[in-house]
Amino acid sequence: MSPRTQRLSADLGAIGIIVGMFVLLFHPQWVGLESSVNNNQETAAIVNGIGTSTTTAQSASASSTVATTTPHKDVAKPRVKSAPITPLVPPMPPTPAPATTTTDSFSIARIENPYPFPPQTFDAINSESRLALVNILCTPRSGSLSPMSASGVIIDPRGVILTNAHVAQYVLLSGDPAVNLACVIRSGSPAYPAWNAEVLFMPPTWVNEHAGDITQAHPTGTGEYDYALLRITGSVNNQVLPAEFPYIPIDVREAIAFTDDRVLVASYPAEFMGGIVTQMNLYPASSITTIRKMLTFDNKTVDVISLGGIIEAQSGSSGGGVVNEWGRLVGIISTTSEGTTTAARDLHAITASYINRNIAGESGFDLLSILGGDIASEADDFNANAAPALRRLLIDRLKTR
Repeated sequence: MSPRTQRLSADLGAIGIIVGMFVLLFHPQWVGLESSVNNNQETAAIVNGIGTSTTTAQSASASSTVATTTPHKDVAKPRVKSAPITPLVPPMPPTPAPATTTTDSFSIARIENPYPFPPQTFDAINSESRLALVNILCTPRSGSLSPMSASGVIIDPRGVILTNAHVAQYVLLSGDPAVNLACVIRSGSPAYPAWNAEVLFMPPTWVNEHAGDITQAHPTGTGEYDYALLRITGSVNNQVLPAEFPYIPIDVREAIAFTDDRVLVASYPAEFMGGIVTQMNLYPASSITTIRKMLTFDNKTVDVISLGGIIEAQSGSSGGGVVNEWGRLVGIISTTSEGTTTAARDLHAITASYINRNIAGESGFDLLSILGGDIASEADDFNANAAPALRRLLIDRLKTR
């Protein structure tokens, strides 16, 4: 080989190395959680749409929280594929619903013509809901806590996430370096690490009543006080945060979610998967269903809605969204009944109106007032004045485990 040919070969080799380095550097999976599972695999629950998998569920009783927000130990099971919307009702609107519904001793009237614009298609609602849906993944580096995977919904363009208190308690604990717990907000399909967050508000009453539950494998509860607000504080890759986050507007009016209304339910279910799959190949799921029942905590107001046995009736769905036909968030997933399959369960969500009422009693400000204020200052105030005592209560319970 001539010297000219040798130099040409060396130059081509150097160019190949440089190109290879750029491919590795800029490949979208470089910073974590690459998929190593065949994209055509999916669980029976997703294939059948209504949860016909015979896998034994780790749910709690009929009044329990969506029980295992903690993923199972690593098991070689196929991941849940990104599911299409799963219609559980006929595509045509149902027969007209009653104008009022009675729950024990009180009646609730339907809001007629609730919006000055027509309903959207569920395809459009699904697309918007997926953009605002997040997965909250908390992983202990050591200690007695187990990994936790749950859901949440961005409800404000500044990055406010609505989720459950039994989810936010992990984010609260992650703020103490002594706990050695890391939480990240993920988005997309599959869920991809995107942002860091802090607790903006969670009800002190919930922590006082349920701090001991953090040591239980499958805690139970009614869903009362089980809500929290998180605030996105930065990105995991140090990139500038978007000027506005995709979000779902929330409607806090009473009885805006009414019996027989069609709604879309979206979350990141994780119960029938192993821990490695949950951390690396977790996909959102969406279903269309109807509101089956309107339930109450105090026999005066509609606080909970029943959604039936849909694919989201499993752990990991805690904090997932319930969106009406006008694209408004009307509730978040909180509890499910017991059942070996999702079809055998009854998924419950606490209503946005309940959250709005209850947060006013706990903080002195209703939800819309909080969202209308300076959320960074409000988060600073909560974390300076309320969070230390709540965190200490949780840590003390962990020490007795």
